[in-house]
Amino acid sequence: MLVERFYPDEYLDSTYSIDFAELAKKGYRGVLFDIDNTLVPHGAPADQKAKALFAHLRELGMDYCLISNNQLPRVKPFADAIGGKYIEDAHKPSTKNYRKAMQMMGCTEKDSLFVGDQLFTDVWGAKRAGMHTILVKPIHPKEEIQIVLKRYLEKIVLYFYKKDREKE
Repeated sequence: MLVERFYPDEYLDSTYSIDFAELAKKGYRGVLFDIDNTLVPHGAPADQKAKALFAHLRELGMDYCLISNNQLPRVKPFADAIGGKYIEDAHKPSTKNYRKAMQMMGCTEKDSLFVGDQLFTDVWGAKRAGMHTILVKPIHPKEEIQIVLKRYLEKIVLYFYKKDREKE
């Protein structure tokens, strides 16, 4: 079915509910993150929760890279606050910058994973780059109009995703 190409490998309530220690045990060494509505509400700076998450990843020996379609004035201050690598203006779902981010971390698609809140940009691009994908629910309902429109289509895909998971 057409919608299956957009299915995430996992669908969770929050980035902050992901068991990164378990993922590290499974051999994952690098994590790519979207920023807005994945780590913080849209446009918000890195908060203590986000900073603690990245400190935890460092303790686990995991590397990380932010990959965002936002511009440098949004992405660089966030990356600086968490001590991370970043790619701004990433043109997701193009796979080029997912691959570049993995290269920056010294990882491959086999030992990297992606965490984001949008199916048609974040997850689809990461899947096409061969990565394990984790879709998380958006942190905050306030979003730009083009994202609001995509959310309606995402609901259709997630309906079939949940229905197919129930069969398993």
